[in-house]
Amino acid sequence: MSSPLENYLSSCNGKINTAMTAYVANLEQVAKVSPEIASSIVNELENQRTHLKLVASENYCSLSVQAAMGNLLTDKYAEGYPEHRYYGGCVNIDAVENLAAREAEKLFGADYAYVQPHSGADTNLVAYWAILSKKVETPTLEELGVKSLGELTDEQFDSLRKKFGNQRLMGLDYSCGGHLTHGYRMNVSARMFESHPYGVDKETGLLDYDAIEKQAMEVKPLILLTGFSAYPRKINFKRFREIADKCGAVLMVDMAHFAGLVAGKVFTDDYDPVKWADIVTTTTHKTLRGPRGALILCKAEYADYVNKGCPMVLGGPLGHVMAAKAIALKEANTDAYRQWASNVVKNAKALAEGCIAHGMPLQTGGTENHLMLVDVTCYGLTGKQAEAALFKCGITANANALPYDKNGAWWTSGIRIGTPALTTLGMNENDMKEVSDIIDFVLKGTKPGLTKEGKPAKGKIEISDETVAKARERVNALLASHVLYPELDLDFLKKEFVK
Repeated sequence: MSSPLENYLSSCNGKINTAMTAYVANLEQVAKVSPEIASSIVNELENQRTHLKLVASENYCSLSVQAAMGNLLTDKYAEGYPEHRYYGGCVNIDAVENLAAREAEKLFGADYAYVQPHSGADTNLVAYWAILSKKVETPTLEELGVKSLGELTDEQFDSLRKKFGNQRLMGLDYSCGGHLTHGYRMNVSARMFESHPYGVDKETGLLDYDAIEKQAMEVKPLILLTGFSAYPRKINFKRFREIADKCGAVLMVDMAHFAGLVAGKVFTDDYDPVKWADIVTTTTHKTLRGPRGALILCKAEYADYVNKGCPMVLGGPLGHVMAAKAIALKEANTDAYRQWASNVVKNAKALAEGCIAHGMPLQTGGTENHLMLVDVTCYGLTGKQAEAALFKCGITANANALPYDKNGAWWTSGIRIGTPALTTLGMNENDMKEVSDIIDFVLKGTKPGLTKEGKPAKGKIEISDETVAKARERVNALLASHVLYPELDLDFLKKEFVK
């Protein structure tokens, strides 16, 4: 019996697609151990090819980035940092990590880059503890005349531990578009710090810099944090720098959502966080279009502190993911990527205009970045209902709370949609008008489901088969001319690996 790879090569008629060959070979190795996993990988490819991906925090990394993760670099322990490891034999991991870090520094114009963090939550924890180490631990050790924590008595260490837990953090409120790790009470960040969140203006939905300054002068936080998970405007980081200097805070920026717009030179000058912040954190898999992971960019004075991320917060660095980060960072430092980043914002503005034309209220009345928040209560729906209806019709989005949302953080009154993934597929502003038309068509054709008592249920929907069929026909028409990973033959992969 022939193997999947042999079957593919025999079907090529001498015209070998190297990407497809590598993909089949990879899946064949997976299927030898677990056909179910190989099947799920192929099914996910089909799922992503048949849905318009509007999740603002998702994208498509290149096959080169994916290939960099599937290798034996995953087998090596490498706690520590380059040339300072706790395990031997890390020469190649050192080379990979150094390359990724230097690429990040070059791309963003940063003093120093630390590329080990596994996720956005991890990287924020590393940044927090780097700041605590520099601003609380180091002065305490100097005052006591010792060089390391190991020299402290139990009583001295206990006193320092209490100082760590008595610092103030000011970040954007979760209910106003901030991230869980920015001081939300359900997250460890609000348990590490005394959290003092700031919000957005209740009328405009915009950040009020004067109000933030007033609050910062009252709170005097150790860390003034800005960045967002759901805020559709640019942030003036120069203004935040002025506020941080005035209140004596360390300025930290979480640019996980918009890092690609910084890398792509869409956000510059006052809107470039690397230019103004002490420490900048980001994921690498959103607009940066890399593997799932994260990194830190910082001023030189923080380099030694962020280098202690492992073992302070992180476990063993993921060598294979750092290799993929290096590939993605190289890809981002090109004219093609800069054009893509510019197109992301153009498409977002076109999508916002289309939504507004259909009468959809948008937070702040539009967007200046890659995302927007749509108030779906005008359709008589909750965010969860809108999310479910759209997915059924071939559009992937996510329910998202609006500022001061009466429906709360679970059901929500809105959805968050963004354009990075569709732009990666090559869609343009005309396509965005069609996307907004389909969204409106679906939501108009959706009604809240009913409870057994006949009352509207926040999580149930009623949508006709006809509406679903018409919407999917339009979705398919868009995707037919913008195929995800066109190098891959999905029909062949399904035949060989989906049983």
